[in-house]
Amino acid sequence: MSGRLILFPVPIGAEDVEASLPAYNLQLLNGCHTFIVEELRTARRFLKHVGYQQSIDETTFHILNEHTEPAEIGHYLDPIDKGEDVGLLSEAGLPCVADPGALVTRMAQSKCVEIVPLVGPSSLMLALMASGLNGQQFAFLGYLPVDRHQRAAAIRSIEQTAIRTGQTQIFIEAPYRNNQMLEALSDTCHPETLICVACDLTLASQTVRTLTAAQWRKQRQNINLHKRNTVFLVGV
Repeated sequence: MSGRLILFPVPIGAEDVEASLPAYNLQLLNGCHTFIVEELRTARRFLKHVGYQQSIDETTFHILNEHTEPAEIGHYLDPIDKGEDVGLLSEAGLPCVADPGALVTRMAQSKCVEIVPLVGPSSLMLALMASGLNGQQFAFLGYLPVDRHQRAAAIRSIEQTAIRTGQTQIFIEAPYRNNQMLEALSDTCHPETLICVACDLTLASQTVRTLTAAQWRKQRQNINLHKRNTVFLVGV
Protein backbone atom coordinates (compact mmCIF):
# COMPACT_ATOMS: atom_id res chain seq x y z
CA MET A 1 0.00 0.00 0.00
CA SER A 2 1.37 3.41 -0.99
CA GLY A 3 1.75 6.28 1.43
CA ARG A 4 0.31 9.77 1.08
CA LEU A 5 1.50 13.35 0.80
CA ILE A 6 -0.13 15.19 3.71
CA LEU A 7 -0.35 18.99 3.56
CA PHE A 8 0.03 20.36 7.09
CA PRO A 9 -1.00 23.97 7.81
CA VAL A 10 0.99 25.91 10.41
CA PRO A 11 -0.36 28.66 12.72
CA ILE A 12 0.10 32.18 11.32
CA GLY A 13 0.56 33.87 14.67
CA ALA A 14 -1.48 32.43 17.51
CA GLU A 15 0.64 30.63 20.09
CA ASP A 16 -2.32 28.47 21.14
CA VAL A 17 -2.16 25.62 18.64
CA GLU A 18 -5.69 24.47 19.48
CA ALA A 19 -7.00 27.86 18.29
CA SER A 20 -5.59 27.23 14.80
CA LEU A 21 -5.28 23.52 14.13
CA PRO A 22 -7.67 20.57 14.64
CA ALA A 23 -6.47 17.75 16.88
CA TYR A 24 -6.71 15.44 13.86
CA ASN A 25 -3.82 17.33 12.20
CA LEU A 26 -1.61 16.65 15.20
CA GLN A 27 -2.48 12.96 15.14
CA LEU A 28 -1.39 12.71 11.52
CA LEU A 29 1.84 14.60 12.24
CA ASN A 30 2.93 11.81 14.56
CA GLY A 31 2.57 9.30 11.75
CA CYS A 32 5.14 11.05 9.56
CA HIS A 33 8.89 10.51 9.75
CA THR A 34 9.71 12.59 6.67
CA PHE A 35 8.82 16.25 6.14
CA ILE A 36 9.30 18.66 3.26
CA VAL A 37 9.85 22.12 4.75
CA GLU A 38 10.72 25.65 3.73
CA GLU A 39 13.15 26.29 6.58
CA LEU A 40 14.61 23.63 8.86
CA ARG A 41 14.83 25.62 12.09
CA THR A 42 11.22 26.84 12.08
CA ALA A 43 9.96 23.38 11.08
CA ARG A 44 11.75 21.75 14.01
CA ARG A 45 10.47 24.48 16.33
CA PHE A 46 6.89 23.91 15.15
CA LEU A 47 7.05 20.16 15.67
CA LYS A 48 8.47 20.59 19.14
CA HIS A 49 5.81 23.19 20.00
CA VAL A 50 2.90 20.95 18.99
CA GLY A 51 4.23 17.94 20.90
CA TYR A 52 5.50 15.81 18.01
CA GLN A 53 6.02 12.40 19.56
CA GLN A 54 8.74 11.05 17.26
CA SER A 55 12.44 11.81 17.68
CA ILE A 56 13.09 15.03 15.80
CA ASP A 57 16.76 14.13 15.47
CA GLU A 58 15.79 10.89 13.70
CA THR A 59 13.23 12.62 11.47
CA THR A 60 14.14 13.32 7.83
CA PHE A 61 13.74 16.88 6.53
CA HIS A 62 13.94 17.97 2.89
CA ILE A 63 14.24 21.67 2.06
CA LEU A 64 11.89 23.24 -0.50
CA ASN A 65 12.09 27.01 -0.89
CA GLU A 66 12.73 29.65 -3.55
CA HIS A 67 16.34 28.47 -3.88
CA THR A 68 15.46 24.81 -4.51
CA GLU A 69 15.90 23.64 -8.10
CA PRO A 70 13.17 21.34 -9.50
CA ALA A 71 15.80 18.68 -10.18
CA GLU A 72 16.61 18.51 -6.46
CA ILE A 73 13.18 17.31 -5.34
CA GLY A 74 12.96 14.10 -7.37
CA HIS A 75 13.62 11.82 -4.37
CA TYR A 76 11.54 13.74 -1.82
CA LEU A 77 8.53 11.45 -2.25
CA ASP A 78 10.46 8.15 -2.25
CA PRO A 79 9.13 7.06 1.20
CA ILE A 80 5.62 7.08 -0.25
CA ASP A 81 6.54 4.15 -2.51
CA LYS A 82 7.40 2.22 0.68
CA GLY A 83 3.99 2.90 2.18
CA GLU A 84 5.06 5.82 4.38
CA ASP A 85 3.30 9.18 4.63
CA VAL A 86 5.31 12.31 3.85
CA GLY A 87 4.34 15.66 5.38
CA LEU A 88 4.57 19.02 3.64
CA LEU A 89 4.86 21.90 6.12
CA SER A 90 4.21 25.54 5.32
CA GLU A 91 6.23 28.23 7.10
CA ALA A 92 2.91 29.73 8.16
CA GLY A 93 -0.64 29.21 6.96
CA LEU A 94 -1.60 26.78 4.22
CA PRO A 95 0.91 24.77 2.19
CA CYS A 96 1.01 25.61 -1.53
CA VAL A 97 -0.88 28.92 -1.10
CA ALA A 98 1.61 31.78 -1.48
CA ASP A 99 4.08 29.01 -0.68
CA PRO A 100 6.62 26.99 -2.74
CA GLY A 101 5.02 23.66 -1.79
CA ALA A 102 3.06 23.56 -5.04
CA LEU A 103 6.17 22.26 -6.79
CA VAL A 104 6.27 18.97 -4.90
CA THR A 105 2.46 18.70 -4.85
CA ARG A 106 2.44 18.90 -8.65
CA MET A 107 5.02 16.11 -8.73
CA ALA A 108 2.80 14.03 -6.45
CA GLN A 109 -0.15 14.64 -8.77
CA SER A 110 1.89 13.46 -11.75
CA LYS A 111 2.69 10.24 -9.85
CA CYS A 112 -0.98 9.72 -8.87
CA VAL A 113 -0.03 9.97 -5.19
CA GLU A 114 -2.90 10.47 -2.76
CA ILE A 115 -2.76 14.05 -1.44
CA VAL A 116 -4.40 14.95 1.86
CA PRO A 117 -5.03 18.72 2.36
CA LEU A 118 -5.78 19.56 5.99
CA VAL A 119 -7.81 22.34 7.56
CA GLY A 120 -5.87 25.30 8.96
CA PRO A 121 -5.49 29.08 9.00
CA SER A 122 -5.05 31.25 5.92
CA SER A 123 -4.37 34.95 6.40
CA LEU A 124 -5.78 35.60 2.92
CA MET A 125 -9.12 33.93 3.64
CA LEU A 126 -9.39 35.31 7.18
CA ALA A 127 -8.82 38.82 5.81
CA LEU A 128 -11.39 38.33 3.07
CA MET A 129 -13.94 36.96 5.54
CA ALA A 130 -13.62 39.99 7.82
CA SER A 131 -13.28 42.65 5.12
CA GLY A 132 -16.91 42.95 4.07
CA LEU A 133 -15.75 42.89 0.45
CA ASN A 134 -16.92 40.53 -2.30
CA GLY A 135 -16.21 36.95 -1.26
CA GLN A 136 -17.84 35.46 -4.37
CA GLN A 137 -15.14 36.72 -6.74
CA PHE A 138 -11.61 37.49 -5.66
CA ALA A 139 -8.00 37.23 -6.82
CA PHE A 140 -4.71 36.93 -4.96
CA LEU A 141 -1.95 38.94 -6.62
CA GLY A 142 1.06 38.23 -4.43
CA TYR A 143 3.43 41.20 -4.13
CA LEU A 144 3.15 44.49 -6.02
CA PRO A 145 6.22 46.17 -7.58
CA VAL A 146 8.65 47.83 -5.19
CA ASP A 147 9.38 50.77 -7.50
CA ARG A 148 7.15 53.69 -6.53
CA HIS A 149 5.97 54.50 -10.07
CA GLN A 150 5.43 50.87 -11.06
CA ARG A 151 3.56 50.28 -7.80
CA ALA A 152 1.24 53.23 -8.45
CA ALA A 153 0.54 51.91 -11.96
CA ALA A 154 -0.21 48.45 -10.53
CA ILE A 155 -2.58 49.96 -7.94
CA ARG A 156 -4.48 51.86 -10.65
CA SER A 157 -4.80 48.65 -12.69
CA ILE A 158 -5.98 46.69 -9.64
CA GLU A 159 -8.53 49.34 -8.81
CA GLN A 160 -9.90 49.36 -12.35
CA THR A 161 -10.26 45.57 -12.26
CA ALA A 162 -12.16 45.79 -8.98
CA ILE A 163 -14.45 48.50 -10.36
CA ARG A 164 -15.03 46.74 -13.69
CA THR A 165 -15.63 43.23 -12.35
CA GLY A 166 -16.56 43.67 -8.68
CA GLN A 167 -13.76 41.21 -7.92
CA THR A 168 -11.92 41.76 -4.63
CA GLN A 169 -8.17 42.18 -5.16
CA ILE A 170 -5.92 40.71 -2.45
CA PHE A 171 -2.17 41.22 -2.08
CA ILE A 172 0.62 41.36 0.49
CA GLU A 173 3.77 43.38 1.10
CA ALA A 174 7.07 42.91 2.89
CA PRO A 175 6.28 43.84 6.53
CA TYR A 176 8.80 46.68 6.62
CA ARG A 177 7.09 48.36 3.62
CA ASN A 178 3.50 48.09 4.88
CA ASN A 179 3.16 51.76 5.87
CA GLN A 180 4.40 52.86 2.45
CA MET A 181 1.88 50.53 0.80
CA LEU A 182 -1.05 51.97 2.74
CA GLU A 183 0.12 55.47 1.86
CA ALA A 184 0.39 54.56 -1.83
CA LEU A 185 -3.04 52.92 -1.83
CA SER A 186 -4.84 55.80 -0.15
CA ASP A 187 -3.10 58.42 -2.32
CA THR A 188 -3.55 56.57 -5.62
CA CYS A 189 -7.06 55.12 -5.41
CA HIS A 190 -10.29 57.02 -6.06
CA PRO A 191 -11.58 58.54 -2.80
CA GLU A 192 -14.56 56.14 -2.68
CA THR A 193 -12.62 52.94 -3.40
CA LEU A 194 -12.66 50.56 -0.43
CA ILE A 195 -9.36 49.45 1.09
CA CYS A 196 -9.14 46.79 3.78
CA VAL A 197 -6.07 46.45 5.98
CA ALA A 198 -5.88 43.19 7.95
CA CYS A 199 -2.87 42.79 10.22
CA ASP A 200 -1.70 40.44 12.97
CA LEU A 201 -4.45 37.96 12.18
CA THR A 202 -5.10 35.43 15.00
CA LEU A 203 -3.00 37.50 17.42
CA ALA A 204 -4.30 39.58 20.32
CA SER A 205 -3.20 42.69 18.39
CA GLN A 206 -5.31 41.72 15.34
CA THR A 207 -6.83 44.64 13.41
CA VAL A 208 -9.11 44.43 10.36
CA ARG A 209 -10.41 47.77 9.03
CA THR A 210 -12.18 48.56 5.77
CA LEU A 211 -12.34 52.26 4.90
CA THR A 212 -12.52 54.34 1.74
CA ALA A 213 -9.28 55.71 0.33
CA ALA A 214 -10.36 59.18 1.48
CA GLN A 215 -10.91 57.92 5.03
CA TRP A 216 -7.53 56.18 5.07
CA ARG A 217 -5.82 59.42 4.04
CA LYS A 218 -7.11 60.98 7.24
CA GLN A 219 -6.60 57.97 9.52
CA ARG A 220 -3.49 56.17 8.25
CA GLN A 221 -1.33 57.98 10.80
CA ASN A 222 -3.33 56.27 13.54
CA ILE A 223 -2.14 52.78 12.59
CA ASN A 224 1.46 51.58 12.43
CA LEU A 225 1.88 48.52 10.19
CA HIS A 226 5.67 48.40 10.33
CA LYS A 227 6.89 44.79 10.58
CA ARG A 228 3.35 43.50 11.19
CA ASN A 229 2.10 40.72 8.91
CA THR A 230 -0.56 42.44 6.83
CA VAL A 231 -2.96 41.59 4.03
CA PHE A 232 -4.32 44.35 1.78
CA LEU A 233 -7.63 44.15 -0.09
CA VAL A 234 -9.15 46.53 -2.63
CA GLY A 235 -12.81 46.41 -3.63
CA VAL A 236 -15.99 48.31 -4.29
